[in-house]
Amino acid sequence: QVQLVESGGGLVQTGGSLRLSCAASGRTFSRNNMGWFRQAPEKEREFVAAITWMSGNTYYADSVKGRFTISRDNAKNTVYLQMNSLKAEDTAVYYCAVVLSSGSSWRNLLDYWGQGTQVTVSS
Repeated sequence: QVQLVESGGGLVQTGGSLRLSCAASGRTFSRNNMGWFRQAPEKEREFVAAITWMSGNTYYADSVKGRFTISRDNAKNTVYLQMNSLKAEDTAVYYCAVVLSSGSSWRNLLDYWGQGTQVTVSS
């Protein structure tokens, strides 16, 4: 059974930066692809970024490409999301997940979501 705890969200002005963290436990973290999703008010949850466990290859939604960076520290069982040049439309609750490649995107492999962390970007 996996447990994911997201942290690092907050209130930031347009153009600012935040670094989200996701601490994982209960599963062999180092052998799992990990990803970030987000859900804005009254919108469906959407894929943001993913990182593979073996090669560390990264994948991003077009909306965040060039601004966000996903990384992982297997020794700490933690995955990060560095968010720069934040925009008002980045406002959402951000979730991490164990992910599986699905067509041209990624999906939550375990259908389990942590509590998420709120990111609010003020304009």
